[in-house]
Amino acid sequence: MKVLVLNGVNLGRLGQRQPEVYGATTHAELAEHLVETGSGLGLDVEVRQTDHEGVMVEWLHEAAASGAAVVINPGAWSHYSYAIADAVVQVSTVVEVHISNVHARESWRKELVISPYVRGTIMGLGLGGYDLALAHLASL
Repeated sequence: MKVLVLNGVNLGRLGQRQPEVYGATTHAELAEHLVETGSGLGLDVEVRQTDHEGVMVEWLHEAAASGAAVVINPGAWSHYSYAIADAVVQVSTVVEVHISNVHARESWRKELVISPYVRGTIMGLGLGGYDLALAHLASL
């Protein structure tokens, strides 16, 4: 199974941005880990990150057209991007991941406009949430 792991705004700064919330692992280290983990599960994993909303929408359209499954962490777009939510609806299998527990943070983070359109949401388990998402997809 082809899996696109799509990380959104500011996630390219993992390891630098608020390590007390997001940890010390860089995005490059996370990507390498997820490709290896996915391979061990029989998945063909590709990891991407963008700070541009339109690029994320295009990647979701690509996944919809190709039949790829998606693991998505849209970052702050999770809370207000109806454009990304509309694109997520078009993808057959999507698992949403949040590194932190957004419900334990600022009140504006509690609204998740993408969550109603995904197979499941994993949050608050750190970077391990990505591993759980891949394991779930491998079980399908």
